Amino acid sequence: MRFPKYFFIAGLVLGLISGCSTPSRETGFVSLFDGETLKGWKLVEKHGEGYGVKDGVIFCARGGGGNLFTEKEYSDFILRFEFKPEAGGNNGLGIRAPLQGDAAYVGMELQILDDATTKFGKLRPEQLHGSVYDVIAPNGKTHPRAGDWNQQEVQCIGRRIKVILNGETILEADLNQVTDPKVLAKHPGLLRDRGHIGFLGHNDYVEFRNIRIKDLSVFPQLNSPMVRMNRAPEGFQSLFNGTDLTGWRGLVELPKRLKMSPQEEVEAQAKADALVSQNWKVENGMISHIGKGFDNLCTVRDFIDFELLVDWKIAPKGDSGLYLRGSPQVQIWDESIGSGGFFNNEKNPSKPSKRADHFAGEWNRFRILMQGEKVTVFLNNELVVHNVTLENYWDRTKPVSPFGPIELQAHRDPVSFRNIFIRELRSKTSR
Repeated sequence: MRFPKYFFIAGLVLGLISGCSTPSRETGFVSLFDGETLKGWKLVEKHGEGYGVKDGVIFCARGGGGNLFTEKEYSDFILRFEFKPEAGGNNGLGIRAPLQGDAAYVGMELQILDDATTKFGKLRPEQLHGSVYDVIAPNGKTHPRAGDWNQQEVQCIGRRIKVILNGETILEADLNQVTDPKVLAKHPGLLRDRGHIGFLGHNDYVEFRNIRIKDLSVFPQLNSPMVRMNRAPEGFQSLFNGTDLTGWRGLVELPKRLKMSPQEEVEAQAKADALVSQNWKVENGMISHIGKGFDNLCTVRDFIDFELLVDWKIAPKGDSGLYLRGSPQVQIWDESIGSGGFFNNEKNPSKPSKRADHFAGEWNRFRILMQGEKVTVFLNNELVVHNVTLENYWDRTKPVSPFGPIELQAHRDPVSFRNIFIRELRSKTSR
């Protein structure tokens, strides 16, 4: 039976569309790859021939690679792409990663791997395709097809990561459930809230195409009047309600408190609270020290192991800090070496690895992880202290106290705090 010419043309067009590698229009998604160049990407730590473009695909060269990152940073997003590995092909998807360092540790790596091959021997579950590499295993039920195009979607929303391979969900992870001290010490990048997205080459030939993203990023614009105030992220609780000092009190230092009689403690606490009422104020959603003394403000509750978020700003040449479990201190100041170091350490490192402070008078954000006596500090999303021992200032012969309050240090200089949130990894009731 013969068909009119327009039926033939229509069928040809439909056939071309169905076989075309370009996805249909997706609301809110934008392309990360123009099909011809690496515009918008940055190749770091290149080896061999690195990455290239041919026939509408990005390829990682055989015997080469490096990290091909987006120039732009993302926090929350939905990423869709297609990849075609050769037999035994190995690559990775870096997310929320800095440009420098091993993205699998200082950021996160989602494994891209022909894990059905025998090339690698017996793999651990946390090494399979779709895993949060070395941390969280996929379900192991669906594997990529070597030598063929695979479709993958990655959803990264807050601390929740989801990976969908060829229409099947292979990973659903809540990073807040990762509490093992050794894992968090090895993978500080799990705590990062934003960074670059990239392909992590491991000397194997892999092709990528149709790379598009729906950017859901909500960056903490710390110095914008529109910043979200005192609303805890998922998994965290607020230590400051934004309106008053409920949950806080004046400081009676632990070494002195332990030597006091009950009556002496009551009297000392009343005196400390009176100083707080004179020298600390709450307004515009922030706690500010306005006095000239050293009357620290501390939480009523004690804490053991935790992740702590704190926004702070200090005046030019100002000096302050955060006490962890009642022990001084994570440094806050306007000095050239930067904030975040452990000012009172003697045997262990006391300085931050870099200066990541904003200008004096602008808001900064700490993200602090404390487990045992080890502390990791991010300042404005930069890792400035990694798994360093916080020393016991009160008794150098002993480790830091296993529990204690969080303190905001008063150091005769104006300083303000807001957005104070904590995620307990171990509490006094769970020991």
